[in-house]
Amino acid sequence: MADKTTSSIVIEVPRKDVMTVIADFADYPRWATAVRSADVLSRNEDGRARAVRFQLDAGMIKDSYVLGYDWDDDTRVRWNLDEAGSVISEMTGGYTLADHDAGTGVCGTGVTYELAVGIRIPMIGMLKRRAEKMIIDTALKGLKARAESMGSTR
Repeated sequence: MADKTTSSIVIEVPRKDVMTVIADFADYPRWATAVRSADVLSRNEDGRARAVRFQLDAGMIKDSYVLGYDWDDDTRVRWNLDEAGSVISEMTGGYTLADHDAGTGVCGTGVTYELAVGIRIPMIGMLKRRAEKMIIDTALKGLKARAESMGSTR
C-alpha cells in the first residue's frame, strides 16, 4: 500500500457530536461530495457499522466497494477495503478525534483524516497524492460544515 496522505481540521462541536456525524452513513451523500450512497451491510453489537457499501462518483472514478470499520469509542475510527471495486483496489484510512480548546470557551474537536488508496488505473504518484489530498480536504470541510450545522440545531 502506498504512503498515507493526512490532513487535519478543528470543528467547533464536541467530539461525540463529530463522531455521530461520521457514524451516520445514510447522511454521507448530503456532505461527502463524491458519495452517491452508503449502505450499512452489517453492524457491531454497539450498533455502529461493521461493513458499508459505497457508491462513488468522483468524476473520472465511478465505483462501488465495501469498507470494513473498526471503532474506538468516540476517539477513532479506522477502515480497510473489504471488497474491492472495479477501479479501487486498495484503501485504508481513518479519523482520529481529540478534544480541542482554542481558549474561546467553545468545546471543539481536532480531527485528523488519513487515507491511502490504490487504484487499477495507472497514475503518477504525485498526481495520486494530490487526488488523495483533495479527497481528504473536501471530506474534512464537508464534515465540519455538517457537524457544526447539526450542533447549532441541538
